[in-house]
Amino acid sequence: MNRKELVEQIKLKKSYLCVGLDTDSVKIPAHLHNEEDPIFAFNKAIIDATLPYCVAYKINTAFYEAQGLKGWAALEKTVNYIPASHFKIADAKRGDIGNTSTQYAIAFLKQLPFDAITIAPYMGEDSVKPFLQFEGKWAIVLGLTSNSGAHDFELKTLEGGERLYEKVIRTVASWGTPENLMFVVGATRADEFINLRSIAPDHFFLVPGVGAQGGSLNEISQKAMNKEVGLLVNSSRDIIFASSKEDFASAAAAKAKSYAEEMALFIP
Repeated sequence: MNRKELVEQIKLKKSYLCVGLDTDSVKIPAHLHNEEDPIFAFNKAIIDATLPYCVAYKINTAFYEAQGLKGWAALEKTVNYIPASHFKIADAKRGDIGNTSTQYAIAFLKQLPFDAITIAPYMGEDSVKPFLQFEGKWAIVLGLTSNSGAHDFELKTLEGGERLYEKVIRTVASWGTPENLMFVVGATRADEFINLRSIAPDHFFLVPGVGAQGGSLNEISQKAMNKEVGLLVNSSRDIIFASSKEDFASAAAAKAKSYAEEMALFIP
């Protein structure tokens, strides 16, 4: 999905919601464990219920990799089930020397029908560039994350006064364009969004951390939106585990609808 198509979907739906499929097999409703593939059964019901309210899905691959072959099978079935109208993100946080990154890019952007993959940029340009070689595909590079460990590196001040995350975003932005590069910015870093927009005014931001992690949708929308919205705000646990009972899908739909209704207030 290219940028024009993504923006059209956002404006059509008046939503920039991304539903995170962080499907922890321990947390899915008990009755689904009788299914042949409990993880896919859960995901399918969540997708069916939330499809009208979101424009993207983010599959956190760790929850599938932890299940071995059956987890990978569930991942593949899930990404193939999501319709082409919705942006599909592999939250895999890959990034390695060039030839290895090339193989990761082929795996997720060619063999699997993802539109984008999250990337850790700290090995430099040759670890990111291979993900930018596929037309209509995106690299979503870690910029400023919500975790406490961000203070160990990302928020450190360099000689000259620039912080490391600012250096990373400025540098990485020159490797691609707003047509194929996004940045991950944690929702709990709302105070930094105005500064971030001065560094990357035209790029999309993938913003995890709304809901269970305490990020404010209102604050993010006011501080980080650009002329084409420029946001995919992700909520995972708050939506998919809104209920642990047999009404889990309708509870997820209600939560996703609530987010979408709030988002519509910010879209012209």
